[in-house]
Amino acid sequence: MVRAGAPVSAVHKPRLVCITGHTASGKSSLAMQLAEALPGAILSVDSMQVYRGFDIGTAKATSAERARVRHFGLDLCEPGDRFSAGAFVDYAREVIASHDGPVLAVGGTGLYLRALLHGLGPEAPADDALRAELRAAEDGAPGKMHRRLAAVDPDAAARLHPNDQVRCERALEVFLLTGETISAWHARHDTESPFEPLMIGLRHPRDELRRRIGTRIHAMFAAGWVEEVRGLVAGGVTEDMTPMVALGYRDIAAHLRGEVTEEEAIERIERASHRFAKRQTTWFNREPSIQWLDPAPDLAERLLPAVRSFLSGGATPDLEAL
Repeated sequence: MVRAGAPVSAVHKPRLVCITGHTASGKSSLAMQLAEALPGAILSVDSMQVYRGFDIGTAKATSAERARVRHFGLDLCEPGDRFSAGAFVDYAREVIASHDGPVLAVGGTGLYLRALLHGLGPEAPADDALRAELRAAEDGAPGKMHRRLAAVDPDAAARLHPNDQVRCERALEVFLLTGETISAWHARHDTESPFEPLMIGLRHPRDELRRRIGTRIHAMFAAGWVEEVRGLVAGGVTEDMTPMVALGYRDIAAHLRGEVTEEEAIERIERASHRFAKRQTTWFNREPSIQWLDPAPDLAERLLPAVRSFLSGGATPDLEAL
């Protein structure tokens, strides 16, 4: 069935299937089933999975999963490198253009997904002296930068963790230089998407999502997450490096220093994960084309004919009618 009001796609635009949703919603499992059946490849749309060594805590595809389905967007840089949304867009669009077969864009990093689909437009201005001033103020009063950002750009502050100093600094820098929030800047400079996307979102009731998050975190600890962080720290990874803001890594580092017990670290990570899920909702609400579906064991089987039809040039299907 064609989605009500959805125009037939422009034939010159490549088709792109995107699968998104909250953390622990089951995106990767659904993507694996679809990719194996098509067959196709998976492009990770995750700002932390690009970093080498950050595997368990970012729910990166395992070696067995990568053997079954080709994955892109993983292990692109070292922990000490900076990797931007612009770099992701350049990489992702090259992958999609050059890969022989369909690519499923899968992940919950809203900024990366929006940038992939709509572009980033001209880069907002930057000022090294202002950045140095912001860093110095933060060093003198930890948390000040996020509080200052919340006063001028509450939307950005709501979706950014206070410890994510790189992105907090950038958002505050853009506002101070332009008088415009970073979200407004990106929205004003949005470009027409080079793709014709089919946006699939997985949703769970709040209580079910909380249960899934808790189960996932305990499974990560059982899989060796603490040892992973121990190895990263021993290898020279420090807490000021960008991937250490990924959920849980600083909490486990604090546990390894003896500051909290493992149980306390787990509780911290669960609370942070719930807050992160709320911030993800802010991004999802800005993308009205997402068709939200309730996960079920046979969802991939039911989706497959519609996905195949779409990739073959058919109109955007009404997935909610499945």
